[in-house]
Amino acid sequence: MTRTPEDEVLHRFDNGVSWITLNRPEAMNAVTWDQRERVIALLAEASADPAVRAVVVTATGKGFCAGADLRGAPATTERVAGDVARMIRLGAQRLITAVLDCEKPVIAAVNGTAAGIGAHLALACDLVIAAEPARFIEVFVRRGLVSDGGGAYLLPRLVGPQKAKELMFFGDAVPAAEAERLGLVNKVVPAEALEDTAREWAERLAQGPTRAIAMTKQLVNASLDGGRATAFAAEATAQEINMTTADANEGVASFVERRTPKYLGR
Repeated sequence: MTRTPEDEVLHRFDNGVSWITLNRPEAMNAVTWDQRERVIALLAEASADPAVRAVVVTATGKGFCAGADLRGAPATTERVAGDVARMIRLGAQRLITAVLDCEKPVIAAVNGTAAGIGAHLALACDLVIAAEPARFIEVFVRRGLVSDGGGAYLLPRLVGPQKAKELMFFGDAVPAAEAERLGLVNKVVPAEALEDTAREWAERLAQGPTRAIAMTKQLVNASLDGGRATAFAAEATAQEINMTTADANEGVASFVERRTPKYLGR
């Protein structure tokens, strides 16, 4: 039976949370061309839909994502100079960019091995929860490849350049507990608690001031790419814009009135 992209990337919406689930457990969820395009589209929809207040990216089976599976990519002619760079720009980099630029907070619930672009998919998320059996592997060097899909951008920002080089030069598997110690992961939980923990975090975010969180995400992601003056100017502008939202007014009013705020994500 032919499986559709909707079968291989499950999607559900529940209590303000968009759940995106890679569903090729027989291939350790190695991501195909069609899967990548569906994930990108679902993240774009989450940004545009006011009802979506948070996103969870997870997977079925024993693997989170074993990397890229290019077997489903459109057929190409003989390779010429520029083809590989274009493939990376339009493929792996678009996937990572879709996560980084999503206007809603994105949680990775890493159930198992996250290798190559699968590791970068997790690390691009705003928060990472890992099950105890999870592992993170910069697998590219094992194949004689340069780390792509944003690896050399993401890793130094998370663990510093020296540790990033170690991970990328050797390609050793990093167990979940070590990944938490290094700062790659926010929290490690037993496998059976992964979904409930992700739901708890996501629904907590979904009750928050969505636009303020979106602008905070943007500020943090941009903070290491420019100087202090640029960061401070962006911060002031973001707060100026944020103060026009209903949630900001509600937050201030609830503080003055000494009550719990009720945020609507607007």
